[in-house]
Formats: sequence, C-alpha cells, structure tokens
Amino acid sequence: MTTPRPGLRERKKQATRQALREAALRLAVEHGPDHVRVEDIAEAAGVSPRTYNNYFASREQAIVSAVTADREARIAAAVAARPAGVRLADAVTEAVVEQYMNTGEREQEALLLITTRTALRDAFLDTTAGIERPLTAVIAERLDDTEAHTARVLAASVAAAVRIALERWLQPAGNAEAAGSFDAGRLVVLSGSLPDQLCAALAPLAPAFDAAERRTQP
Repeated sequence: MTTPRPGLRERKKQATRQALREAALRLAVEHGPDHVRVEDIAEAAGVSPRTYNNYFASREQAIVSAVTADREARIAAAVAARPAGVRLADAVTEAVVEQYMNTGEREQEALLLITTRTALRDAFLDTTAGIERPLTAVIAERLDDTEAHTARVLAASVAAAVRIALERWLQPAGNAEAAGSFDAGRLVVLSGSLPDQLCAALAPLAPAFDAAERRTQP
C-alpha cells in the first residue's frame, strides 16, 4: 500500500494538531493537568478556542494525543509493511507491540501524567477505538475481503484487546479491584510488561485470524 502525500490544506491541519498537542503537554508538565484550560492551550498554539474544539473535545484528549499521536495509522501501516508470507496474527501483534513501545522522551512525559490522573487514563484508553478503522482497511486488503465484514470484526477485536491490555497495565499490581478507584493525584504502579500484556490479550484472536486467512487460500 502506498500513501499519497497530503495536500496543503491537510498539511496545515496536521501542523495545527501538532502545535496543540505540544502546547497541551508543555503546559500540563509545567503547571499540572488540573491547572490547564482549553483557552490556555489554544493561546499557546496560536489558535482560537473555537479552532481548538475542531481538533480535540477536551484538554485531556490533547494531552493524551502527545503520546498516542497517529498511533492507529502507524499500526495499520506497520501491518501493511509486513511481507505477505508473514502470518496475519503475527503481523498484527508485532505491529501493535512495536508502536506501543515506540516512545520518546516527550511521550514518556505524557505517559507519566496519564498514570496520575483518572481523566487522562480514561482518555488514553479511549484512543484504542481509533485502531479499528485503519486496521480494517489493511486486513480487508490482506484477506481480499471486499465487503470488509470479517476485517472489521477482526480489527474491532484487536482494538478491544489492546484496551483490555492497557487497563490491566494501568492498574495497581496485584490489586485489580482498585483499578477504577484511584485518587486523582496518586501514581499508578504499572502492572508488568506492556508487551507481555498486549501479547496475552491478542493471543486469543489468533485462531480467528488463521481461519480468515485459510478462507482466502485457493
């Protein structure tokens, strides 16, 4: 699959979104997430609050976007880049783990904030739903699924599995019952290895991926 270069309008939109992400994270690190307003983020990015609302529905979305930026598209692209001979279940798992572990210093700052605020954790978990659409397209092409029904079910299952893995990762170790009852300023003790959590959550989907691939074979 080849991705066409975006036009000027789309590049401007991408630049605005990037400016908002960077401003949101910088202000949250400097002042604390609870002391950052949408108006502050918009002003720091050089846009109006109305423009801000065209990109993000809350300050939490903007802050979280600093660590999740375009991840859903990068996962789909990574699956598409795998050789045709690679088992589809393996291609998806490898792409998901690769992109969730591909973080730099800025992303680490955002992740640290995410672990300390319930609203940020919720926004972070909600981003997994974005995996479905781009991954559906890639799986449909791989399976030659013109109606994309099977591809969509598989992609939606991947998104759900990733969310479950992240929920487990973001709960206090050995205390699953407390997962939804954190104090706002308490640091979460991350539970185990994120790659291990992702692989474990995605493993039950492998038979469905294998069955779908077998149906495409002559």
